[in-house]
Amino acid sequence: MQVVVSTRALLLLRNSISGTKLSEVYRRVPFRRHLPLFSCGQGDNGPLTLASLGLQSEIEIKGVEKSDIPLMVSAFDVPRGKEKKISVTGSKSSLQKKPLELEVAPFAAKSFSELGLPPLLVERLEKEGFEVPTDVQAAAIPTILKNHDVMIQSYTGSGKTLAYVLPILTEVGPLKRVFLNDKETRNRIDVEAVIVAPSRELAMQIVREVERLLGPVHKKLVQQLVGGANKSRQEEALKKNKPAIVVGTPGRIAEISKTGKLHTHDCRYLVLDEVDELLSFNFREDMHRILEHVGRRPGAGTHRKSDSTDGKTDRQTIMVSATVPLSVIRAARSWSYDPVLVQANNIVPLESISPSAISPTGSSPNSNSTTSQNVAQSLPPSLEHYYCVSRLQHKVDTLRRCVHALDAKYVIAFMNHTKQLKDAVFKLEARGIKAAELHGDLNKLVRSTILKNFRNGEVRVLVTNELSARGLDIPECDLVVNLGLPTDSVHYAHRAGRTGRLGRKGTVVTICEEPEIFVVRKLQKQLGVPIQACEFTEGKLNVTGEEEALAAARR
Repeated sequence: MQVVVSTRALLLLRNSISGTKLSEVYRRVPFRRHLPLFSCGQGDNGPLTLASLGLQSEIEIKGVEKSDIPLMVSAFDVPRGKEKKISVTGSKSSLQKKPLELEVAPFAAKSFSELGLPPLLVERLEKEGFEVPTDVQAAAIPTILKNHDVMIQSYTGSGKTLAYVLPILTEVGPLKRVFLNDKETRNRIDVEAVIVAPSRELAMQIVREVERLLGPVHKKLVQQLVGGANKSRQEEALKKNKPAIVVGTPGRIAEISKTGKLHTHDCRYLVLDEVDELLSFNFREDMHRILEHVGRRPGAGTHRKSDSTDGKTDRQTIMVSATVPLSVIRAARSWSYDPVLVQANNIVPLESISPSAISPTGSSPNSNSTTSQNVAQSLPPSLEHYYCVSRLQHKVDTLRRCVHALDAKYVIAFMNHTKQLKDAVFKLEARGIKAAELHGDLNKLVRSTILKNFRNGEVRVLVTNELSARGLDIPECDLVVNLGLPTDSVHYAHRAGRTGRLGRKGTVVTICEEPEIFVVRKLQKQLGVPIQACEFTEGKLNVTGEEEALAAARR
């Protein structure tokens, strides 16, 4: 028989805790809005304790009450999770997970084999040139393998994709610990992992990473579901190939899910890459469907559940972002079960993070507010930042001189308006620099060809818009140029993150007009990194003062 905890029960609770006042319990234990139900089964006549209420797993936030955490004003209405039902029958709650053991993460791992990956997967990594894990990979892989929901936060280009792909391939597909033969693969009905990305380019990049590891024989085990491609062909491929991993954009995944041709109720992993972007209003309806259907059996609650005794649950939720604003913290707490924040050399329970560590002092948090520290952490550590003053009509020529002065081989130039791209490409090619434009109006085949030519070195300068700030993964890129100023520090950081990837050196140059210098100063203050004035003379980049840069631009 189930009963609701009453005032009398709370009085009994006070009496059962010797020397402790009830008010102190309220201060230490973050009670939910509604107290959970508990069972009084046969033989359960002992004293009412915190353990019998299922409160032993709550994490204490020292000095911070849950009621003190400010609510967000977000375009995406993060749903409140349903309360977890706690049963005291049996020796252990089915929701209880293994305690977080920070020592299991070998932060200074020298090889992937130290992280618990299967030998076949390690061999494939070595074949592809991956020998030493990055800091975030060394922290994230063992944590995910221990079945924790995680929020991965690290700077752009630090290897976050492999940080979640490798644990998934450890349990899914032909490279996993126990070899999965072809017959078992063909008999699979549901996909086992769904990876959601905010842009087609990022989704395609993730697919390429997985295909490289799977190899040509098994690459059909991963399939992309992105907008702009033929939906019927994607549905036919789902039926024919029975992929284990699906990577796509929210709109297309939700669209095919509604038709009943994408089975995800038994999915084991849900990955939300660039989750801060997925919180935008444009994805709201599609994301709600994905969260309700992926790894959720009909009738299941919002939080992960399991009726098994081995601690396994319906799905494991993995969120990834270069920045962690308060809106992401709220989403992670609502969409996942007891999540942990994984950073390079650091793993902490997400519940232990106080709002003061996220929101700027004295500012009111909202969905777009991110601390300067958070944004700065998203920048690759080995970047040099410059700005050059130029007249509007001379910006493309300044870009040309910048490329030659730095002898850059792989250059990504950002502009704010699609209609400007073609003119910039024409001017560059007229001066002998091979260039190409990349934007969302191009079809999938054309975009793929352009990116292939850029990677192969056939195109030296890729002129694009904000579309490619997230998702372009060209490790060889050595120069990023802002021909149009980014709208804020977050967009600057994601553009800059296209270079200096995986520990390489990189340069970011912003070409601005004289009235735009104040924007550069503001970006410098928000990011906490020096952005030096420069000019390009005699085939070299020369650092100057602001007055000299202005004088050079006026000549």
